[in-house]
Amino acid sequence: MSSTAVALNRISRIVGYQLTKGTFNTSSPNLPQRIAVLAEASTANQSGLSTSPVQITSAAQAGKLYGFSSPMYAIMRILFPVNGGGVTVPVIAFAQLAAGGSAAKAMTITVTGTATANGTHYININGREIIDGSAYAVNIVNGDTPTVIAGKIVTAINNVLSCPVSAANTAGVVTCTAEWTGLTSQDISITVDSNNTSIGVTYAVAQTVAGTGTPTVTSSLQLFGSDWNTIVINGYGAVSATMAEYEAFNGIPDPNTPSGRYTGTIFKPFIALTGSTLDNPTSITSAGVRPSNVTIAICPAPLSQGMPYEAAANMAVLFSNAAQNSPHLDVSGQSYPDMPLPVAGTTIAMQDYNNRDAYVQLGCSTVDIVAGAYQVQDFVTTYAPSGEIPPQFRYCRNLMLDFNIRYGYYLLELANVVDHAIANDGDVVTATNVIKPKQWTQIIANYANDLAKRALIADASFMQSSTEVNISTTNPDRLETFFRYKRTGYLRIASTTAEAGFNFGN
Repeated sequence: MSSTAVALNRISRIVGYQLTKGTFNTSSPNLPQRIAVLAEASTANQSGLSTSPVQITSAAQAGKLYGFSSPMYAIMRILFPVNGGGVTVPVIAFAQLAAGGSAAKAMTITVTGTATANGTHYININGREIIDGSAYAVNIVNGDTPTVIAGKIVTAINNVLSCPVSAANTAGVVTCTAEWTGLTSQDISITVDSNNTSIGVTYAVAQTVAGTGTPTVTSSLQLFGSDWNTIVINGYGAVSATMAEYEAFNGIPDPNTPSGRYTGTIFKPFIALTGSTLDNPTSITSAGVRPSNVTIAICPAPLSQGMPYEAAANMAVLFSNAAQNSPHLDVSGQSYPDMPLPVAGTTIAMQDYNNRDAYVQLGCSTVDIVAGAYQVQDFVTTYAPSGEIPPQFRYCRNLMLDFNIRYGYYLLELANVVDHAIANDGDVVTATNVIKPKQWTQIIANYANDLAKRALIADASFMQSSTEVNISTTNPDRLETFFRYKRTGYLRIASTTAEAGFNFGN
């Protein structure tokens, strides 16, 4: 079987690779992971903002460049936590300028009543009463008036460097305004925790301005160039137009006409991690517009008080480390390291196994809440074509297997094939930098053994027996290779039946 990764009419020097679907029921290094983060900067950092890619090595660096109150920083503080851990792979920031005409969400906190005792209340912003070691604590003294208390709230908010809002007080009414303009600011939530001591003071929170506007991301994606950013954090959440931009740029691994980053002469695709705090995110994946796409992977944090992009950052920590160090494994059973939970006493739909099973079939990842944290159950793309059983590109782990296999194969091509002379199998050759079809076949056979040892494929002999290497019959400068491989499975379901009976005497 010939390869069509590079069209037969092409003659200029190029290396092509194409991924096709296969159904087979009856030591190369791992692909280096690289995370691209597309997100917004604070309004204060918009002037002179560079939209060029920048490698980030700490959250503090991101804060200085894009604002400590920005979505970009909020993502980076999860990727690079101050207490250690986080990601171990390169992270590249791609900032976007605010969309024209965008607006920042604004909310008011109205204070009523004079304090009848001393007490400490807390402002809860996006499910957090403390962030980066700074608490939103409001220390109230007996006799404090609404105006005084409001002033203390303003101080508590504005003294937290990474708070996503700024505050001002007017006669007992605190106005909180998002530190950036855009639809993502609409996800900001504020509540007041009276710490079980109301002390005669009450609070009313209301929205006064909605956050609107989402910048386009295509120009940032085009900056990827020849770099292989394997994981993308979509800082804009499940905005249909934005997800469509990612999908159009990344393309699909169609067996006949792959597109975008899956095109044979490029093949540097990515998975776009997209956070959601919806209780049932299948409204994003099952609308009938993306069952053939493999780009978007929903990172759910159902009913979380946090921001959707924080969920994507949490999943990126887990997935990048697994893909970098043990691509044969998955992130199932691992917990988000830093994601606010729902309001106490809230039950999420994904805690029901039947719901999770239904959601996965609709192309939606799932989590459960275990031991006080979101625990990943299934991490999948939106790929869910009707009638394909099992869907080839459902699980992100399986895509990463394909990416790894292509990367290792590419390294072998560079060392053994590219810019080599082509000789016939029967030729006696003493020159260097010469490749014969049978030599390349043997190299692929050894590669199959390596992949099997690393548990990236099963049945190395299957790949070896399927390998075909031929010199083109129409172009003497063309070497055509074809092989099949079986991805290893991953134990997601353990099903056991035990039969029990009684012990009767003789």
